[in-house]
Amino acid sequence: MRRLNFAMFVALGCLASAPCMRAQGGITTFDAPGAGAGPRQGTLPQQITAAGTIVGNYVDTNYVTHGFVRTAQGEFTTIDVPGARRTQALGMTQARIVGFYRDTNRVRRGYVLGPDGKFVTFDAPGAGTSPGQGTLAAAINAAGTVSGMYFDANFVTHGFVRAADGTIATFDPPGSVSVIADTLGINSAGTVVEQYVDANSLGHGALRAADGTITTFDVPQAGTGPGQGTFPEAINVVGMVSGNYVDSNSVNHGFLRAADGTITTFDVLQAAGTIPAGSNPSGATTGQCFDSNFVSHGFVRAADGTIVTFDAPGAGTAGTNPISISPSGAAMGSYVDSNSTFHGFVRTT
Repeated sequence: MRRLNFAMFVALGCLASAPCMRAQGGITTFDAPGAGAGPRQGTLPQQITAAGTIVGNYVDTNYVTHGFVRTAQGEFTTIDVPGARRTQALGMTQARIVGFYRDTNRVRRGYVLGPDGKFVTFDAPGAGTSPGQGTLAAAINAAGTVSGMYFDANFVTHGFVRAADGTIATFDPPGSVSVIADTLGINSAGTVVEQYVDANSLGHGALRAADGTITTFDVPQAGTGPGQGTFPEAINVVGMVSGNYVDSNSVNHGFLRAADGTITTFDVLQAAGTIPAGSNPSGATTGQCFDSNFVSHGFVRAADGTIVTFDAPGAGTAGTNPISISPSGAAMGSYVDSNSTFHGFVRTT
């Protein structure tokens, strides 16, 4: 993945210098220009690329959501689909950004934003057209293939894959009654990972290969009651899946599933729960763990199993939530301060 160039920033508009960035102990915190400072406002990053570019969203003082891109140098660009009520940016690769927006009728619609600054909007076949329904584009790979989900007219969710030429294929894992929206990641091989629930509200993992073949999986230690099960979060370029499983006592534990199907489970020492968010090609994994007071803390697990925990400076009792890790090992995510405002951070050491 390469960093967005100046021409794209001009095309998008709203080139801004970096706001006050604060670095402490290898952690740099940041806020998108225009982000509100009230409860449940602020900055919510989603993904970091190999170049250190970050894509995500911010909520302004009117509780309107906008997308943003932040370069490794701290320059921000706001992303708003023309005519949209709200815009969210969720994934990025090769200077292309994907996400969804809500139109004037509050229907979700997917988009791809190209390096020329132009938006291509689309709807998955079968997507509903009532408020709260529609299409959510979640991730994109270097070939321009987009993965995501859509809500049908009955508010049932399904997966989709959109090729670079605009062709869309929809799918559901066997036994699925609902695809869970925000974990439809896709890697360079075109493999999509998702979590879904069955008729008993039990969570499972699924992988959809580029040829449409679907493989489902469960962590052996996962519970089998409602709300329990297996919940993958991301897939990296080598096919490693990271996620968490909920055991029969409803406790979260981390897992890594290798491309050959081998599953490794782990827990942050003395944590009341462990939820990995993503892994890089070397196998380093980041995510959040919870202490006995259910305060969230960040962690990075090295490929050899060594785990380091951390907190973003200024994090309140709502805690620190890493969501993505770059090939160089930079963990990125958000934290919530004592005023319940979200802020972004990058941890490089």
